[in-house]
Amino acid sequence: MKAKRATIWVDGASRGNPGQAAIGVIIKDEQGKIITRVSQRIGTTTNNQAEYRAVIVALEKVIELGITRVEIKSDSELVVKQINGLYRVKKAALKPLYQQVKQSQSLLEGFAITHIPRRQNAEADKLANAALDSAVD
Repeated sequence: MKAKRATIWVDGASRGNPGQAAIGVIIKDEQGKIITRVSQRIGTTTNNQAEYRAVIVALEKVIELGITRVEIKSDSELVVKQINGLYRVKKAALKPLYQQVKQSQSLLEGFAITHIPRRQNAEADKLANAALDSAVD
């Protein structure tokens, strides 16, 4: 049976701001079973851009998998508050990323994003950093 709901942990990391960046994503089904993981370099970008890119990749994955209801957990208070409409998106570089999230969000039946403490996001953080550590420049 294919999952219709998922909980997703996302993290973006940038070494330097801007600097080499990567994302980590873990998607779990309702029983807590891992559906997929992403550990991927995304080039040179800021930390906030990397955080947005992690959300975008996560949403692309769940849409591809046919999952229609998601809860995203992120330790980026800025990104969470912007996506939830509590903060305006002021930086020009973040506006297209925000729009991509909103466009993907509109394809889902249910969407929530919540801020969690960094210690609760260790697995996604580990994936993002693993992508950076394994890079060959």
